[in-house]
Amino acid sequence: MRKNPITTLLLITATLFSVTATFGQASISGDTIKNALVKEWQRGKEYTQEYMRAMPANKYSFKATDSVRTFAQQLLHLAQANMFLVSTATGEKSSYSGPDLEKSVGAQSADSVMYYVNRSYDFAIDAIKKLPATSLMQTATLNMGRPLTETRLAWLLKSFEHQTHHRGQTTIYLRLAGVHPPNEKLF
Repeated sequence: MRKNPITTLLLITATLFSVTATFGQASISGDTIKNALVKEWQRGKEYTQEYMRAMPANKYSFKATDSVRTFAQQLLHLAQANMFLVSTATGEKSSYSGPDLEKSVGAQSADSVMYYVNRSYDFAIDAIKKLPATSLMQTATLNMGRPLTETRLAWLLKSFEHQTHHRGQTTIYLRLAGVHPPNEKLF
């Protein structure tokens, strides 16, 4: 039996409408996404605090080799990037706009690192809470030699990925310093 092309087209159209209606009902609100982001940033902060507490204060200057950052510098880089990238995403003015933290001699102690890192997470969490959910899909541009344009949501995701990457790098520092790193904290 030969199918009529019009019948086939009607079946495809009906299927597409059905699929679209199903996904439309299952859409996630901007507030749901914002709440999930806040929850993940709070978890990230707690997890990073565990890493900072695990490293003895007198080993914050430890580095695996001469060509890499110290433990303190890794975390200060994480902190400054949190503020910079989240500021790009949300439009909130960063709570720290001073010099390059990882090169600041006065920021290298355990207490200073904890202060700046915690401050960066608090900034991120507060900025996300203030961000109107309706603006998550708006674009924001960062000029780093060339314009980089992403949605605000994408900037927030990139920022979260960045802090995860640098916290993960410090696992090696802890192990090489003879410290057992914190267990994974997915929840």
